[in-house]
Amino acid sequence: MNGNRKNTQKINYHLECEKEIKRNVGRLPRLLLHSCCAPCSSSVLEYLSHYFDITLFYYNPNITPAEEYDKRAAELRRLVSEAPYPNPVTVTEGRYDSSEFFEIARGLEDLPEGGERCFKCYRLRLEESAKAAADGGFEYFTTTLSVSPYKNAGKLNTIGMELAEKYGVKYLCSDFKKKNGYRRSIELSAQYGLYRQNYCGCIFSKKAAEKKNAERSVSDKK
Repeated sequence: MNGNRKNTQKINYHLECEKEIKRNVGRLPRLLLHSCCAPCSSSVLEYLSHYFDITLFYYNPNITPAEEYDKRAAELRRLVSEAPYPNPVTVTEGRYDSSEFFEIARGLEDLPEGGERCFKCYRLRLEESAKAAADGGFEYFTTTLSVSPYKNAGKLNTIGMELAEKYGVKYLCSDFKKKNGYRRSIELSAQYGLYRQNYCGCIFSKKAAEKKNAERSVSDKK
């Protein structure tokens, strides 16, 4: 799949993931799984931990403020410590320097969620994951981000495949929201009492969520 330049709209990334898993029957490859938060990781881990030796890589310089970053990191570690997985799952944390995110977001501050600013954020986090996977001798890397219905799976996979070629580590194509993956993440979040944030992570998504909540409050009072 790496290097494939098909029209991304025609690729079933979940099916590609299942095909890759079948290629590894009888062995347990090492996977570096970029994690954005515990809720999104929950159903992805439940699925992938049957087939991989997983290291979760928590690298999210987009998250604002620092207290929010720490809270999400703590919830991720708690989930891994409490949930039963058939194969090893460990957590490692990347550096937290919010200036890295603001640098790539410069000039894009006023764009709506889901646009070019978000795509640059995808690349920022995936590239650091690809570097970490290469340095750590992992066979695969991927991200939990595609479990969210608000993330562009086609863009994530396109970026991931480009970085796989650059760093020499296989990218596990995926669309984890498929086969009720997102719904399962909600169920597991309730089961483990996970903190579910109401914004993606960056200051821009936080302001957008606050504006939406304020508008909803005004509408409810009418």
